Amino acid sequence: MPRKRWFDRFHLRVAKLLTKRLMIGMFAALFLLVYCLRSRVMAQTQDVVLVGAADIGGCGPTPGHSGATAALLDSIPGTVFVAGDLAYPNGAETEFTRCYDATWGRHRSRTTPIVGVHDFIAPNAQGYFNYFGTIAGDPNRGYYSYNYGAWHVVIINDICSSSSGVNGCTATSPEGQWLQSDLAANPTTCTVAIWHQPLYTSTSSAVTTAMKPFWQILYNAGADLVINGHAHNYERFAPQDPSGNLDLTKGLREFVVGTGGESLQAFTTTAPNSEVRNSSTYGVLKLTLHATSYDWQYLPVAGQTFTDSGSQACH
Repeated sequence: MPRKRWFDRFHLRVAKLLTKRLMIGMFAALFLLVYCLRSRVMAQTQDVVLVGAADIGGCGPTPGHSGATAALLDSIPGTVFVAGDLAYPNGAETEFTRCYDATWGRHRSRTTPIVGVHDFIAPNAQGYFNYFGTIAGDPNRGYYSYNYGAWHVVIINDICSSSSGVNGCTATSPEGQWLQSDLAANPTTCTVAIWHQPLYTSTSSAVTTAMKPFWQILYNAGADLVINGHAHNYERFAPQDPSGNLDLTKGLREFVVGTGGESLQAFTTTAPNSEVRNSSTYGVLKLTLHATSYDWQYLPVAGQTFTDSGSQACH
């Protein structure tokens, strides 16, 4: 009997100890789950900043202004976007090293790069992809996406040729099919798409109608913003549908920010729904991305005064 009682007491103590450890483990797992969910919710609702421009590093005989625009970035936190044509004239790796890295290059670790026309003058945009490495995505595609705060950010390769790995910018092209799948898999309240050549601009030579199918895909998915370069000036459009009609309900607002420092270019017309234009001021566009809205502010380089700002709710 004494031996049986001792065994029973031992068994009871072991059971209590295991139960206690199990409860501690369960509470720890529950705490970790709540912490992770809370962190994820906070990340999705926290304001974030996206700032940048296009048409940046000039290696020509005339000194560019990319040093002045890069200086603006030094005091602005967040992610930097560079919307193509980053090292002139040919996008060679030596030009990236000599004429981009010395200025905007110091922000490379926090940069979202987008490939442009001049970047593809070098075969297969080797200079661009070698310089940025993995942050530029798959060099056989040149397009990618990510979530940033509450926003979905889509980077599009608008060099619509087989040599760029895109092989067309239609809805049925590989990139068009990827874009539709990507947007369906990331149904965020707010979406911004960035590519180089604008569908709408008051610089006639820079209009790129090949991008209309992608605008349609973005419009169908309820995207909010488009950012471009290529035209060497600043322009803000009212929200538009894929045919260029004013659409305050579902339309995408486009910013052209080809003011990164290489050179500036005069407007040749006034496009429908163009709200603000400036062709004499280098600078960057700063976007503060909220959970369901955004603020924009165009920041000029030191010594220049033009600016533009506003706010808009997402769809």
